[in-house]
Amino acid sequence: MKDVVDVSSPRVLLYVDSLKIGGAERITLTLAQWLYQEGWTPVVLTRQPLGRDFYPIPAGVERAAEPVDPDWLKRLRWFGFPWRVQRLRCWIRRERVAVAIGMTTLPAIKLLLATRPLAVPCVVSERNYPPAKRLAMPWRLLRRLTYPWADLHLVQTRSTGQWLANKVGAKHQLLLPNPVQWPLPRFDPAPDPESWLAAAGVVADDPLILAAGTKAYQKGFDRLMQTFALLAARSPRVQLVILGLASKTYHGMDQQANLRALLAQHGDFQARLHFPGRVGNMMDWYQRAGIYVLPSRYEGFPNVLLEAMAAGCACVASDCLTGPADLIENGRNGLLMPVDASPMDWAEALAELLADTTRRRSLAKQALDVHERFAQQVLRQSFCKALAGLQIADHQGIRNGKDG
Repeated sequence: MKDVVDVSSPRVLLYVDSLKIGGAERITLTLAQWLYQEGWTPVVLTRQPLGRDFYPIPAGVERAAEPVDPDWLKRLRWFGFPWRVQRLRCWIRRERVAVAIGMTTLPAIKLLLATRPLAVPCVVSERNYPPAKRLAMPWRLLRRLTYPWADLHLVQTRSTGQWLANKVGAKHQLLLPNPVQWPLPRFDPAPDPESWLAAAGVVADDPLILAAGTKAYQKGFDRLMQTFALLAARSPRVQLVILGLASKTYHGMDQQANLRALLAQHGDFQARLHFPGRVGNMMDWYQRAGIYVLPSRYEGFPNVLLEAMAAGCACVASDCLTGPADLIENGRNGLLMPVDASPMDWAEALAELLADTTRRRSLAKQALDVHERFAQQVLRQSFCKALAGLQIADHQGIRNGKDG
């Protein structure tokens, strides 16, 4: 953690586990940029060290990381959690934080506990539909205890907001879907799609289907392999590119190897499945793809789908509990596949799009309406106005449940 504090403008803490590749991490930095543009001093604090960062830090955003736990605290494991909360509380005092935002469930719980005795408004930002990803019992209990304390909950979809209100007493909410970031930022690594694909044996005019994500199970990539096997048998030139999956293990699993194993009986199909890894030039890959697919089991509000639509891709997404249906009007600006759609249903839909250039272009053209529906300017004003209101309420001693 850092020691020198700039108190020339209100300091806003954005607390997240890490800045590894992912939607929550990108949105954390977007919110930080907005705050800086509005005259606040954003400070992004992570549990993971700075060396884990994937994204560059925007100008005007301070970056800090919690210290590595000493050996005695590591040995305590879960029982050391109160000491970690107290350490975070001391840091918030020292940094003179005016408003604190917890990004994702576990950082939000820890932050709510740390700020509870302090005169610091605390905001929670869920990034997934909570029941889709079940927490361990201690965390579920702590969420139920702490979430009503939040001065504001940022929710991406109405269904998420309803669940939080009904199940954990999250009454004070602001509907804040992810904004369109345009143009998309570009940073290293930035492999040129044409060169990378040519080196993999792909011909320049081969049809390409694109998917992206870091969590293969959540994104339904195992089911996508079944679909691709059916599609590849019908379309001998179609290629599938999955961005974001690291070449190393993820929680002890080699996700790339696991997906390739699902095509073990189809050597030719394996040759048409490509893993460029993590890239900082998503725009180039969207432009190379004709179709973007999102076969997710669950989502919050999928950044990659929003980006693909903004880039003019024809998009096909699973109509999972939250997210895709907030973006796609089925048949107009994309296709929504029922949650019980079979791999054959997916293969049929994709084959029809590959064969029908006119329909593919129509869906892609209509998808561009996300530029207006999720414009940054409107969402930024809503977010910053809400935070300014919390600070005013804090000064007047009328904050939710923390009256002076």
